[in-house]
Amino acid sequence: MTTFQAVIPVLSSGDLARDIAWYEEKTGFRNVTDQEGYAIMQRENMEFHLQWHHGNDDDPVFPGVIRIWVKGILPIFEEFVQRGTVTPDKLRMNTSWGTNEFGFYDLNKNAIFVMEDVE
Repeated sequence: MTTFQAVIPVLSSGDLARDIAWYEEKTGFRNVTDQEGYAIMQRENMEFHLQWHHGNDDDPVFPGVIRIWVKGILPIFEEFVQRGTVTPDKLRMNTSWGTNEFGFYDLNKNAIFVMEDVE
């Protein structure tokens, strides 16, 4: 079983409605707020936020990186393969830095990594 541990970053969005729909379909995170230009995406005890940006020089959409720490990575990896979020070859087991992990990019080029410590 996958148990999420901690995360709460704010990622840039160039199209908030599109990105909310993408995250709901591809990751199972759901928008739990009704704010203009801002979304709070939650799943179990984890959350991250999406903030809309104009995408111009004064207010650029800039990619970020988040790492979602879990226990029991295989079930969530298999779920994300079924959702079409990642391909089966993306899981890296027993990395030299002591993790099992996989990653993907959202539609704004934000990098999302799901990882667990190797026990």
